[in-house]
Parts: sequence; C-alpha cells; structure tokens
Amino acid sequence: MPRITEERREARRREIVAAARRCFARDGFHQTSMPDIAREAGMSAGAFYRYFPSKDDVILEIAGQAFGVMAGRIEASGGGTGPPSVGDIVAAVVGPLGGDTITLPSGEVVPTDELARCGVQAWSELLRHESLRERAAAGFDAVRSRMAEVLRRGREGGAVPADLDPDDGARVVMALLPGFILQRQAFGLDDVAGFVRAVHTLLSRTPRSEQPV
Repeated sequence: MPRITEERREARRREIVAAARRCFARDGFHQTSMPDIAREAGMSAGAFYRYFPSKDDVILEIAGQAFGVMAGRIEASGGGTGPPSVGDIVAAVVGPLGGDTITLPSGEVVPTDELARCGVQAWSELLRHESLRERAAAGFDAVRSRMAEVLRRGREGGAVPADLDPDDGARVVMALLPGFILQRQAFGLDDVAGFVRAVHTLLSRTPRSEQPV
C-alpha cells in the first residue's frame, strides 16, 4: 500500500476539521460524536483516530483557527500609515465577521457562521475541561501579547491615551471581541459598522487622568 504523503495527510486533516466545524455548528459539541465527524468527512472512525486522538483535539484545532484569524487581523491593524487606535484594532478584528465567509491564516475560506458558532461553544468548553483550558491558554496569551504590542505602538504614536497600560488595554479589547461574536450568533446583532463607530466614540473620550476633578 503506498505511503500517504505529508501534503495529502495535511489536506485530509483540513477536511476532517471542516467536517467537524459543520457538525459542531449544526448539532453542538456534545451532540456530535467522533463517528459523526468521521461520517461527515467520508471516512471510517478508525481512520479518523489516525489524525486526531480525541474530540478535544479537534475542538482545540478549531479554537486555534479562530485565534489565528484574530492574531492576523491584529497585526494588520498595526500596518497602516498612521499609529493604530483602539477603534482601528477592533475594526480590523471585527470587520471580517460582517461577511458570509472568513479567510483563515492557511488561506482556507470558511463560513463565518460556522467558525463563530464553534467559537462561542469553545469558550464554554474551557470552563468544563481544565486540560483544554490550559492548552488554549497559550493561544490566548499569544494573541493578547500581540494586541498589547499594537496598543503600545499606538500609544507611542499618540493614537492611544498615554496613560493606558497596553497589557490592561489588551484585556479590555479582548473582552469586546467575544461579546460581539456572542451577540452576533445569539441575537443577530451583526451590525459591524455600528459596533465599530460606538467603540471609536466610547474610547475617544478624554482620558480620566486629564478630566477635571
């Protein structure tokens, strides 16, 4: 039997993850079994286990895709002609969520709803599985670190208040993003432009340290 090439193996992994996203978005994490994913991917359950040891590994892969999209958009927000503001960063990250599809760092184009639905579910899974939370924490910390660096560049250029600690600011902006995704998926509040305008308005006020007492 010919040995599978690394390129074909990676392509098969992408097919499995895409099948898992469809299953998870449609039926939820807990209602989806490993055989369900294998069947959606058009393969046997035995073959599935050669690519992913457990369902948690698939969940982590999909969470990694979401983190990867976020990290890439954060970097893009700092690549303009001027220093990035908080609103610029939020606009860069949230903006793609207004479309029907979203492009992963790998170049794969996936339905926005699928990835967003899986993202909402992934957050709740982190509260149930300590091992999953620990593995996801590295991705979260990496994205937060990039966010802080872009805020630092914005502060140096005068687009971010001088008294804002970049690490604290990164936590605040990171908190806005899951909130938008949850509102989008749960309540249909998908007005990206309105959300970004409000962020610009709310965060462009005079810093508290400069306000009159």
